[in-house]
Amino acid sequence: MPASAPVFIDVDGSSIAVRQASGTEPGVVWLGGYRSDMLGTKAETLAAWAAREGHAYLRHDYSGHGESGGEFAQGTISRWLAESLAVLRRFSKGKQVLVGSSMGAWIALRMVQELRRAGDDRVAGLVLLAPAPDFTFELIEPVLTKAQKRDLSKKGFFAEPSDYSDEPYIYTRALIEDGRANRVMTGPIDTHCPVHILQGLADPDVPSSHALKLASMLPADDVTLSLIPDGDHRLSRPEDLDMLKRAVADMVRRAA
Repeated sequence: MPASAPVFIDVDGSSIAVRQASGTEPGVVWLGGYRSDMLGTKAETLAAWAAREGHAYLRHDYSGHGESGGEFAQGTISRWLAESLAVLRRFSKGKQVLVGSSMGAWIALRMVQELRRAGDDRVAGLVLLAPAPDFTFELIEPVLTKAQKRDLSKKGFFAEPSDYSDEPYIYTRALIEDGRANRVMTGPIDTHCPVHILQGLADPDVPSSHALKLASMLPADDVTLSLIPDGDHRLSRPEDLDMLKRAVADMVRRAA
């Protein structure tokens, strides 16, 4: 079944594409990864699950991604965070379960921090897939080559081949510098809600040690870490999608 047409809202000058399905609370909010969009396999799988179960479901494309406007190279964690918060506040009500994939897990954790700082406790659970919080600082900066550092300094970005697209991944100096200002893995992370992490042990992009480090920083919360022996970064095989649906369903039941 094809997805319905998106609606668009303006967030700081960018036209952000949003898809919303009404349903019961708690709602489910999808937060995609770097260079992904809201019509990917996992997002569509959850859309079908939410429709079948009658739960509200909300998703959007960050600026420079998918159907949203804006230039990808102008994106930063702060910018994509602001867009995600604007969408959540505009289109959701009541308790929500945030489902973040890769960079989306970073966005989800920052959203919880910003919402709670504003006295908003609507986030009732987190499901994080191949979570990549702080990936610019933790996973990219330590392995930058001399050539990449030179490109960042002179051109303001560097490019590297992608295993998921014919187009290279672009990492800008602005993204990396802004990433330092949005770090969450600097000490204990208090989400004040249950967290379920799904991590593949065959992930070539985000090592399982990163998920273990994240889990260790969530001492005050109810944390489940599911390690998938042959799971890769996408976690989009049928068995991975089944696990995702079970994790979200369990989190929704708990949040209710």
